[in-house]
Amino acid sequence: MSDRAVLHVKGRVLVGPEEVRDEVWVIDGRISYDRPTGAADVRTVEGWALPGLVDAHCHVGLDQHGAVPADVAEKQALTDREAGTLLVRDAGSPSDTRWIDDREDLPKIIRAGRHIARTRRYIRNYAWEVEPEDLVAYVAQEARRGDGWVKLVGDWIDRDLGDLSACWPRGAVEAAIGEAHRLGARVTAHCFAEDSLRDLVEAGIDCVEHATGLTDDTIPLFAERGVAIVPTLVNIATFPALADGGASRFPRWSAHMRRLHERRYDTVRNAYDAGVPVFVGTDAGGALAHGLAGAEVAELVTAGIPPVEALAATTWAARRWLGRPGLEEGAPADLVVYERDPRADVRVLTAPRRVVLNGRVVG
Repeated sequence: MSDRAVLHVKGRVLVGPEEVRDEVWVIDGRISYDRPTGAADVRTVEGWALPGLVDAHCHVGLDQHGAVPADVAEKQALTDREAGTLLVRDAGSPSDTRWIDDREDLPKIIRAGRHIARTRRYIRNYAWEVEPEDLVAYVAQEARRGDGWVKLVGDWIDRDLGDLSACWPRGAVEAAIGEAHRLGARVTAHCFAEDSLRDLVEAGIDCVEHATGLTDDTIPLFAERGVAIVPTLVNIATFPALADGGASRFPRWSAHMRRLHERRYDTVRNAYDAGVPVFVGTDAGGALAHGLAGAEVAELVTAGIPPVEALAATTWAARRWLGRPGLEEGAPADLVVYERDPRADVRVLTAPRRVVLNGRVVG
């Protein structure tokens, strides 16, 4: 055994929603359920332990104006860490954040490269802006740069139409998604409205972000194909303010955004009830603050998802979906300890007692 301190977490260790152990040991930064022998320096932490939370839609290195300097990206990552988020799927960023991989004190990131949007159809300075004939080439580029994901902008406001509309013709997304899959990457897409969803799902997309445009016609298609959604309800809460800001210039868009907001909880609950996989994401890093994964879990519960399932959407199930371990024997010791059982009240997620990353108590 090395001279590195041993951490003993005892109380209730939630290995899974029903699998609960009394203790876990952290030895050389990894999980062990065997009591070590001969450890000279043991630190004990007590409480209810969970795998580190997952924010499956987050943007480290991005703010409302575009890419940010490394020191700002570091603060964003630290904010997530202090809130217990230890695994991030970065759903699009123009910043190169690979340096974070060398920092054992910062959350682990699964990158989707940079957003790929239609020309003049997304937030300025965020995405590669291309036309359909170039979509496959840019998807291939970002598939090679990312960590197994690519992010498309599936819809956005069409200023001539005055409302949200799909960005890509069906043939373009079929070819692009096919190319990503050939290169071993999964594809997700930003989608607020209704009209892009069927084409994307039938083209083979793996996930849809926000998915506020789901209807009784498309929910069964998502369920049948196993296409996941990341609702980002803490971000959808901003729709009324956005609608107010654009009401005079784009009244049709404004009314549409309000309708999507009004039915948001029904949309998520109906998707969950139909068997659509639902995961936690916040959309932090644009105009939204980091560290909101716990608040998003509470939003899922408000929408009608059972608390244990909402908890799984940021812990056990989310980690399986992203191919990362939880609290299995030998896994990196990324865990969060709480005062009370989070299965009984998910609001406890916003107040971690201790945060352990790579086996070290960091918060």
